[in-house]
Amino acid sequence: MKNNNFCDLNGKICVITGGGGAIGSSLAHFLAEAGLKLAILDLNGKRAIEVAEEISEKTESSVLGIETNVLDKQSLISAKNTIHEKLGKVSYLINAAGGNSPKGTTELEFLETLSDESIEKSFYGLAPEGFKNVYELNFSGTLLPSMIFTRDMLEMGGGAVINFSSMSAYHPLTRVSAYSAAKAAVSNFTEWLAVHLAKQNVRVNAVAPGFFVGEQNRFLLYDKDTGELSPRGKKIIQNTPMGRFGDYEEIHGTILYLLSDLAKFVTGVIIPIDGGFNAYSGV
Repeated sequence: MKNNNFCDLNGKICVITGGGGAIGSSLAHFLAEAGLKLAILDLNGKRAIEVAEEISEKTESSVLGIETNVLDKQSLISAKNTIHEKLGKVSYLINAAGGNSPKGTTELEFLETLSDESIEKSFYGLAPEGFKNVYELNFSGTLLPSMIFTRDMLEMGGGAVINFSSMSAYHPLTRVSAYSAAKAAVSNFTEWLAVHLAKQNVRVNAVAPGFFVGEQNRFLLYDKDTGELSPRGKKIIQNTPMGRFGDYEEIHGTILYLLSDLAKFVTGVIIPIDGGFNAYSGV
């Protein structure tokens, strides 16, 4: 295969859910510079439009910002109709919507005593609704956009989907029970859908980021009073061979590869981007 400098992506339309978030917006800027036309979908419509305007000022790429609820099928259909009207058919989908919440997170890593206080801070103190909300955002927020936007890919004879899994899909991290369950489901769904759509030339892969600091996990990684690493944050750094958190830009290259024809025989894989965290036994 000749090196085409990713020219096969030029002018094609890519949807990014969660495109107003830290990872999604960083990725949107990068992909616009690679020549893709973008539809940035986010529940925060104002932020989606802001990101689109920022990109339009810096590049010649066509960019839309659309307020969209990834848990509402009709909202996704409405966004798709707008994309068709203003940009065209969708070739690529990046499911970047997701995240964690304190409402789906236990205060304790281990249930070591059976006191009332410990029980309340453990798995048994989680509100079912909080658990469900985190699970739905991450799993159904991947499932529903895939149902809606891959229909364009079927009509055009091919395309690619990239989902966001997590380190917690490989080995569940303590405290984040809802998030871990959802990301394990995303990995499994990625493999399932890759097989299901393989004969339609629609590739489905995922990235599994290690530890990148964002607003949704900062409360776990840093002490809110001192600004220093929390005990959990220190433990993560100690178990990441590269000895640091990742930068959002370090996700870009893997995604560009997975979208491009350089990966046209790659489907059903989950690629860690983690500084060696998943490979390290701790010894």
